[in-house]
Amino acid sequence: MSSVPFTSLTAWAHRLLAEVLVSGDLAVDLTAGNGWDSLFLWRRVAPLGRVLAFDVQAAALNNTAKRLREEGAPVFFSKVETLGADPGVRLVEAGHEQVGRCLAEGPRAVVANLGYLPGGDRSLVTRRETTLAALDASLAQLLPGGRLAVIAYPGHAGGREETQAVASLLAALPPNDFEVLALSAANYREAPRLWVAHKRGA
Repeated sequence: MSSVPFTSLTAWAHRLLAEVLVSGDLAVDLTAGNGWDSLFLWRRVAPLGRVLAFDVQAAALNNTAKRLREEGAPVFFSKVETLGADPGVRLVEAGHEQVGRCLAEGPRAVVANLGYLPGGDRSLVTRRETTLAALDASLAQLLPGGRLAVIAYPGHAGGREETQAVASLLAALPPNDFEVLALSAANYREAPRLWVAHKRGA
């Protein structure tokens, strides 16, 4: 029996992204954080695939690199303009709104776990404007049959506005092009929310 809580949105996001990811794919983590999503993506696309992970905090990228190297993943610290094509995980110290500049091809999966770095400075949070820019670029370049997963947290400063903005963006996607699933724990006040957008066409 699984020890993961039934309402763990990260577990649900991973389950739904895993359905479309295979070795050799390109996947994107818009918020590297402590590396759990990047590690999940690498496990799905290894050994031939690539993961691109963004964070503005060097501490987050260092935490992610440590976790990935313990798994044996090839890890590269990259600038936005110098991304390579070899298999492995590329860590970019930049805002996730830069994702469009980094993708020469479409990803099969994109994940964004918004808010602040767990265990870090809670005053440093993702912002509505840059988050929307990152999601717009990701949706535009997502491969047909690919999926975008976003977890948002309304309980912190600015989180409610960001959550509402993400909800509006994804609710407005044309149904002929995307299917969008929304999940949250209905009986928790200010519960986090998960959306998974599936791009039609494959």
